[in-house]
Amino acid sequence: MPAIHVCPLSRLSETVAASSASHLISLTSGDTTTATPDAIAAGHHLSIRMSDIVAPLDGHVLPDVEHVDALLAFVHDWPREHPLIIHCFAGISRSTAAALVSFCALNANQDAEEAAKALRLASPSATPNIRFIEVADTRLGYEGRLVAATNAIGRGCEAFEGEPFVLPLHNA
Repeated sequence: MPAIHVCPLSRLSETVAASSASHLISLTSGDTTTATPDAIAAGHHLSIRMSDIVAPLDGHVLPDVEHVDALLAFVHDWPREHPLIIHCFAGISRSTAAALVSFCALNANQDAEEAAKALRLASPSATPNIRFIEVADTRLGYEGRLVAATNAIGRGCEAFEGEPFVLPLHNA
């Protein structure tokens, strides 16, 4: 069964090794770059540069349509024969937002509330970047339901970084 693995940057190497993933999405800000691990083939690593912010802030990149569209195109092209890893610096906000959006995009007719609850069950610290969720909600046609579901699960428990977790894809 295909799955999305989520982790912080500090746990990327071990997550790649443990999951046998074929594809990787890195969500970073500023000049931060993530080298493509040897186990990930060239062209199977998407790097999205955006800040973990929810409103415009000088010197930062607000999550926007081009970021969501890049994610959606990449996950739709992912063959789902091996897992996908999504990471950000802490594994709490940008990566969990991208994982929730990917989960909804790939699970046909996914109920937003069920998806958000699955995320919370998998990761008590998940606090998806609501700006990324707002943009994705529109792009996926959720008409506010994905935003409402994300707000309903609330802020995750306090953590310096999230623990790696897995979201299985049931209908992909």
